[in-house]
Amino acid sequence: MKFSINNIKPAISKFFSEHFGQLSADTLGWLAPIVIHCATIPSLLALLTGLSDKTPPIDVILFMWAGLVLLFGRAIILKDMFNIITIGTGFIVQATIMALILFK
Repeated sequence: MKFSINNIKPAISKFFSEHFGQLSADTLGWLAPIVIHCATIPSLLALLTGLSDKTPPIDVILFMWAGLVLLFGRAIILKDMFNIITIGTGFIVQATIMALILFK
C-alpha cells in the first residue's frame, strides 16, 4: 500500500469530528480551576515578597473560593480525580501563601 496524505486525511477528519468536542470540553474543564486559582497568586506573591502592600479585594477572593468549592463538590460527586487533585492542590498552595503572609 502506497503512503499518501489523501489516505490519512479522511481518518484525521473523522477523528476530529467525533472527538474534538469532548476533548475541548474536558480541556476547558481542567483549565478552569487552574486559571481561577492563578487569579490571586500574583498579588499574594507580591504581598509575600514585599513588592506590594495591597491585598486582593476580599469580595473577589470569597467569590472565587466559593466557586472553587462548588467545582470541588462537583468533582467529588462525579469522582473526577483530576479536578479533585487540581482544586485541592490549589487550595493548599493558596492557604500556604496566605499563612506565610499572615505569620511573616
